[in-house]
Amino acid sequence: MSGTDHGAAGRDTEAEALAGALLVVGDVVTDVVARHRGPLAAGTDTAAAIRTVPGGAGANVACWAAHRGCADVRLLGRVGAEAAAWHERELAACGVRPLLVVDPEAPTGTVICLVDTGASAERTFLTDSGASLRLEPDDWSPALLDGVARLHLSGYLFFSEPSRALVSVALESARARGVPVSLDPASAGFLTELGVDRFLELAEGVDVLLPSRDEAYLLTGLPDPADAAAKLSRHVPLVVAKQGVDGALVARSGTVRARVPAVPATPRDTTGAGDAFTGAFLAALLAGAEAEEAAAEGCGAGAMAVERIGGRPPVGA
Repeated sequence: MSGTDHGAAGRDTEAEALAGALLVVGDVVTDVVARHRGPLAAGTDTAAAIRTVPGGAGANVACWAAHRGCADVRLLGRVGAEAAAWHERELAACGVRPLLVVDPEAPTGTVICLVDTGASAERTFLTDSGASLRLEPDDWSPALLDGVARLHLSGYLFFSEPSRALVSVALESARARGVPVSLDPASAGFLTELGVDRFLELAEGVDVLLPSRDEAYLLTGLPDPADAAAKLSRHVPLVVAKQGVDGALVARSGTVRARVPAVPATPRDTTGAGDAFTGAFLAALLAGAEAEEAAAEGCGAGAMAVERIGGRPPVGA
């Protein structure tokens, strides 16, 4: 399967290709987005606008990285047979090279996204991980890193035993080749179930950590976002803590080095905003940007994401 270049006119794709590819390993799911206004009416009907769209944190990151200029983005994920062809087409349309393993038993993961269409456009997820967390070491090969300049792991991989085992072998392969690794914790709820110590142990060797405000709080126990980011940067060389409407914090060696402002936006659906940030951030890093500049790119993509329905960028734009 080959990727498709959907970059903006005039982009120097040859120069970007020299920077190497981005390999994302993570979840590919089908999102059912239900947008409603106000509280859900228990025991009866609540009017909603419902759409089915491709999603998954890992897949979204890959698509946003391609959209924001990364010329070679690859995605390793696991899906069910019933939706494999659709997801491959949708990824390719975004400029991502899909490397999808078709699970012989489990269906594609499905997430129901309940989005309150009030001012915050806040969302609640009901998650059936399905095949997405059944990635296993047999799905990995060191050859997947051929031509790769950066490996990105979706934190959802940490929440099942088979995919945790895959993380271990992928990190070992990356260390052997000197490929830097980034990680997005992905889910405060699942992180609580896994446990902080276990997560940090599994994340050992990661170069960049991209937590949300809630995830940084859970990982440190510190309520102040700057304190949390600073503490995490004693464990991971670079921490970029996503703060939603408050932008982002960039921390290194126990110190917050930059506070990056958010880009104003009128939110319609916050699903995938953090994925958009991460994808744009990684694309900028691969293009040679410093972390602070890359975080500003991430904030711009996050603002674009919240004004759209679903977690993916516009295709062909």
